[in-house]
Amino acid sequence: MLRKLVIAGAAAVLSLTAVPQTFAQSVEIGPGGVRLVEPDRRDRMSRRDEISERQAVRIARAEGVRMVDDVRRTRSRYIVEGMDRRGRDIEVSIDRRSGDVLSVD
Repeated sequence: MLRKLVIAGAAAVLSLTAVPQTFAQSVEIGPGGVRLVEPDRRDRMSRRDEISERQAVRIARAEGVRMVDDVRRTRSRYIVEGMDRRGRDIEVSIDRRSGDVLSVD
């Protein structure tokens, strides 16, 4: 009788400690708005889901940057600074996830 009670208690404790992790979600706020991110997706969301610095420079070159002076990385974007073909300063902001050009100044 005591053995069954101990086994049932241990099973209850194990099941209660495993449940909260399976229901965990996070919230992501980005250019597309607010969305929930599932736990397995959140674990996979890393640098693989964003463009590289090299790709950001290529995108900036397509927008008119000829000489790259600096590449900064913020939470949500790359900022590529440089000069255009006429020698004027140019700054291109690029979304890190999608690679979309956000602004050219």
